[in-house]
Amino acid sequence: MLSLLAETAAAQPIEWSSLGLKPGIDLGFFELRYYSLAYLFGILFAYWHLSKMIKQPGAPMAARHVEDLFFYCFLGVILGGRLGYAAFYDPSLFVRFDGDGFVSWNLLRLWDGGMSFHGGVLGVLVAIAWVSKRNKLSFIRVCDYVAVNVPMGMMLGRLANFINGELYGRTTDVSWAMSFPEYINGVLIAGPPRHPSQLYQASLEGLALLIVMMVLFWMTRARFKPGFLVATFAAGMGLARFVNEFFREPDAQLAWLVEQTGLSMGQWLSIPLVLAGVVVMIWTFRRGEIAGGSNGGAAPKAS
Repeated sequence: MLSLLAETAAAQPIEWSSLGLKPGIDLGFFELRYYSLAYLFGILFAYWHLSKMIKQPGAPMAARHVEDLFFYCFLGVILGGRLGYAAFYDPSLFVRFDGDGFVSWNLLRLWDGGMSFHGGVLGVLVAIAWVSKRNKLSFIRVCDYVAVNVPMGMMLGRLANFINGELYGRTTDVSWAMSFPEYINGVLIAGPPRHPSQLYQASLEGLALLIVMMVLFWMTRARFKPGFLVATFAAGMGLARFVNEFFREPDAQLAWLVEQTGLSMGQWLSIPLVLAGVVVMIWTFRRGEIAGGSNGGAAPKAS
C-alpha cells in the first residue's frame, strides 16, 4: 500500500502554483518582494544578535564598531554577490549590447536576480578587513562573530527562492517532487517533477548550520578560540552547498561544466571554502584559547 501511494504521488507531483505563493506583498503603489524582505530581516537579525554577542566576555569589538561593520558588510554582500555572479556564472553581464549597439548596464539590474553566495563571502571578508584595520580589531575574531549570524540570512534567502518558484532542483521521481512553472518557447507551463532544492538548502545551509553555530557560541567556549567559529561556518557551509548542488538544477549557461566535470560551478567554488575551513581549524587548535576580555571591550588581537 505504501509503495502504491508513493508511486501515485510521484506520478502526480505537487504543483507549486497550487500553493498560492506570490513573489511579494502588493501595497498598491509598490510590490514588496520577499527576496528583499529576506535580505532586510537577515540583516536586522544579524545586527540585533551581534549586539547581544558582544556583551559576552571576550568580545573582539565594542558596540560602537557594530554599525560601522554592518554598513560595510551590507555593501560587501551586494557588490560582492553581484560581481561574483557575473564573474563565476555570467561574464556577459559585464558588457552586454542591446539591439541598437549600445551597452546595456545589466550588471546593475539587481532586480533581475543573479547573486553569488561565494562572491558575497569575498565581499564581506573585504568589508571586515577594512573595518578591522580602521579600528585596530582582530580580523579573524571579527569574522568569528559575523559568521555565527550568516546562516539565518541564508535560510531566509532560500525560502524566498522557493516562494518565488526559482532556483529549483533537478528532475526526479521522488514522492515529494514539485512541478514549478517554466517558460518553454515563450509559453508558461507546468514543468516536470523536480526536487524542491530551495527547501533542502534552507534546511541544511540555513537552519541546521544556524543551530550548530548558536550552540557553539552560547553553550561552549568556542568564541575564545580565534578562527574556530568562522572555520566551522566555512567548512559546514561549503560541505552543505556541495551536497545540495547534486539536487539543484545547474545554471543553463553552465550545464557544460557539469557534463564535462560531473560537478557544478557551485560545487567547484565550495571545495576551496571547505579546504579553507579545515586549514583555519587546524591553525585554531594549534593556537589555543585567548584570555577572556571585559564585556563589550576589544579582546587582544590575534596574530
